[in-house]
Amino acid sequence: MTQLVDVSHQVTEGMTTYPGLPGPTIEDHLSFEASRASYAEGTEFRIGRISMVANTGTYLDMPAHRYRDGADLADLELEKVAGVPGIVVGAEERAIGPDSFKGLDLDGKAVLLRTGWDRHWRTERYGSADHPYLTGDGAKALADAGATLVGIDSVNIDDTSSEGGGARPAHSLLLAAGIPVVEHLCLLDRLPTAGFAFFAVPVKVRGLGTFPVRAFGLIPD
Repeated sequence: MTQLVDVSHQVTEGMTTYPGLPGPTIEDHLSFEASRASYAEGTEFRIGRISMVANTGTYLDMPAHRYRDGADLADLELEKVAGVPGIVVGAEERAIGPDSFKGLDLDGKAVLLRTGWDRHWRTERYGSADHPYLTGDGAKALADAGATLVGIDSVNIDDTSSEGGGARPAHSLLLAAGIPVVEHLCLLDRLPTAGFAFFAVPVKVRGLGTFPVRAFGLIPD
């Protein structure tokens, strides 16, 4: 029997995803009680409303997140985010560089960087500037190797510390190459290192460069 492994975070009222960004507001647009006036007796519906920044929960970045003329969510090819052969790369160092990918066949793969930082989710530690990240050279190595998608279970794929100086080389290199980035993954230790298909499909919104996804791996028998 095929196994599905969810590697995305739950979105809840008011939660913090990235330090400084507001949490989502989840409420009724139409409550069960209010809907009764429009339907037959015993029939009721609820229509919910969510207000949030696009960078909420586990989300996918498109080139439009970084570049003014970049492709946005409506341009996203499903082949890049659905049924992509996955590979999990365990990261021992805080700065993940090209050496982490030596000898690996990454062509056409969704490369998921497992740092274990998701263990700090919903704590102050999660947003700390000493989180693991992908270096610029590491991002170039992935792009040169033909990666289709790159994901990480950390608060940011780039170095956000003062040493990073505000530069975002991993985002810049990967998105310039048309490689979607998935941030805030979790539970990557539940996936095998290879032999699974990865899915991280966002809503098809014109004009947005980032949106939450339900990320999961499909492990065949």
